[in-house]
Amino acid sequence: MLRIENGRVLTRDPEHPWFDDGAVAIDGESIVCVGRRQDVAAAYPQAEVLDAGGGLIMPALINLHHHIYSALSRGLTIRGYAPKGFGDILEGLWWRLDGCLNNEDNRASALVTAVDCIKNGVTTVFDHHASYGQTEDSLFVLAEALRGAGLRCCLCYETSDRHGPAQAARAIRENAAFIRHCRRQNDPGLQGMMGLHASFTLSPATLEQAVTAAEGAGLHIHVAEGPVDEEDCLAKYGCRVVRRLADCGALSPKTIAVHGVFLDEEEIDLLREHQVIVAHNPESNMGNAVGCPPVMRMMARGVLCGLGTDGYTGDMLESYKAANLIHKLALADCNAAWQEAPQMLFVNNPQIAACFFAPPLGVLRPGAAADVIVLDYHPITPMDAANADAHLLFGVNGRSVQSTVAAGRILMKNRQLTALDEEQIAGQARQQAASLWARINA
Repeated sequence: MLRIENGRVLTRDPEHPWFDDGAVAIDGESIVCVGRRQDVAAAYPQAEVLDAGGGLIMPALINLHHHIYSALSRGLTIRGYAPKGFGDILEGLWWRLDGCLNNEDNRASALVTAVDCIKNGVTTVFDHHASYGQTEDSLFVLAEALRGAGLRCCLCYETSDRHGPAQAARAIRENAAFIRHCRRQNDPGLQGMMGLHASFTLSPATLEQAVTAAEGAGLHIHVAEGPVDEEDCLAKYGCRVVRRLADCGALSPKTIAVHGVFLDEEEIDLLREHQVIVAHNPESNMGNAVGCPPVMRMMARGVLCGLGTDGYTGDMLESYKAANLIHKLALADCNAAWQEAPQMLFVNNPQIAACFFAPPLGVLRPGAAADVIVLDYHPITPMDAANADAHLLFGVNGRSVQSTVAAGRILMKNRQLTALDEEQIAGQARQQAASLWARINA
């Protein structure tokens, strides 16, 4: 057993949201007790103690949309790359990168991402993968690395016709094989989906085959991230992207539609009608200069929106800050996103994760998953459940995390990783990155 104590406890449980001097007791992979420190200690006196040092104890975080394959691109220079817009960024950077990735690159990318997640208090990752240099077994390589590191993960491969129909067929097979593997393994921390790039790189035949091969596992697809997606769909099919996806049976409560920057009102209504999940990635939208998606309107109309990073960072608290700001700027409204940004990260992401994982995530209460983080945050102003989101917005970032526990397993204690050799992983990643960069520029 494990007892995490000596800190303020932010539970995200409406019935018992806050304990000034609290503790969390864990048995196996589940939480068994949350309450005042003296009460929990009396109930579980023999438990191993993780001392929070007076910091903040709260649920671990969830990243709804990541791109692990981008991990080795930091600082990369590609000869001749001078993008003038979003299309150039895709073709000149990301498609050149994923076209060179092999499974050794994938393994290194997954391990450095696992380190980054743990250090930032993220224990559950929804990843959208592409490695057209080696498609076969790529999802299995990622899963082995992430699950070995103690993280929950929901993985898919980015099916696309951009490298031709043969490569698209390989992508569908990889997704389908991994989905079947997850169902056979019955591992509660491992899930698979059917990954799709975007409407404008998917032929009718490929889209139909992918939807069929998903067999109810859910689809993870970029939607209207740039104007080209909508323009291509209107030109080829006489409708907008969400209508095309609806007509081919791609929309369901287990569909994750990523970005949605250029959605119109009818498309928002279709997303709500089909109970589709939307993954908002504010830093990526700003970095790619594609604009600000209508997330405030979507949420007001009942669309379930969560928060991801799109590979831009591993720090969900950083993305929380960006989500708070982008809508204020876009709408010229100082009141925008005060409620919606924390709703996405702390409420909706766990609700979305519950569609794929059990037991409950994102809450500290008996029966929930024992995914807990400790932040070395010692507020200089009053703090309680009512103003905790503001404290997190202005007072902390991912590197405030000092300890991370996932499924009852201590992955980091007082900023020391317990299961991974960070120095060795970094050294191997540097060697692999050098090899990858040489291949890209060959």
